[in-house]
Amino acid sequence: MGTNHSYQVSLEWTGNTGAGTRDRRSYRRTHDVTAEGKPVIAGSSDPAFRGDRDRWNPEELLVVSLAQCHMLWYLDLAARHGVTVTGYQDDATGSMVEHRDGSGNFTEVVLRPRVTIAAGADADLAQRLHDGVDELCFIARSVNFPVRHEPSTVVAG
Repeated sequence: MGTNHSYQVSLEWTGNTGAGTRDRRSYRRTHDVTAEGKPVIAGSSDPAFRGDRDRWNPEELLVVSLAQCHMLWYLDLAARHGVTVTGYQDDATGSMVEHRDGSGNFTEVVLRPRVTIAAGADADLAQRLHDGVDELCFIARSVNFPVRHEPSTVVAG
């Protein structure tokens, strides 16, 4: 059996405008996410669901978690295989369908990492390393929808 890890976070609703949840319009969806020793994440729901545009929503945080996990494992694989990465950027998108009853689910997330590697590094290997991340990323292995990647690799210089 492997090593068990535990992650503790706290969530506090800050959207009581004085009437509590008297009805669906009487409160804000604002909340703060905290963990010991870390800055607060200001959260809300998606603006389509009466949320605040200037705060992170759970759907965005799920997409960014997948992008972060892919990047961190990719950088690890690159280091293990002698590929020197000098830059990494991703513009990820998540697609969700909302059902008539108000529920919904993600249908896919697409990661679009743009990786810059040092001159002389193996660009083909750098590109193929993305495929190995699928088996390693904890977050991608935990979701029930496809996480696709459309990587591109540029050689510096």
